[in-house]
Amino acid sequence: MFDISFILKLLKFGLVGISGMAVDFGTTSFFKEILKVQKYISNSTGFTLAATSNYILNRLWTFNSTNPEVLIQYLKFFIIAVLGLLLNNLTIWFFTDYKFRLNFYLSKGIATLLVFFWNFFMNYFFTF
Repeated sequence: MFDISFILKLLKFGLVGISGMAVDFGTTSFFKEILKVQKYISNSTGFTLAATSNYILNRLWTFNSTNPEVLIQYLKFFIIAVLGLLLNNLTIWFFTDYKFRLNFYLSKGIATLLVFFWNFFMNYFFTF
């Protein structure tokens, strides 16, 4: 169904995503728990910093992009990330506040998995 090149990109994207998840969760936790910043602002901050580090790593390693239009490429990546952020916050709200009353971090984990697939496919077909 998928060739080896596609699967390798998905795996690399996943590894980059793990590093981004560390940035995201670490930043979110720092802002929410230590600085006592509102949870959705904390989540947005963590997600934005992770998206930026993910762009750099995915450009250089996952997709080996040599596109000289770095700013355009970054803007595409960031637009996808912002849409992913909206999906991320909506998913957290749904599972934490609206429907299931799950723990914030469990909801964030569910959101992260959903947004991973959104980000990969959109960036695979649109950005890189």
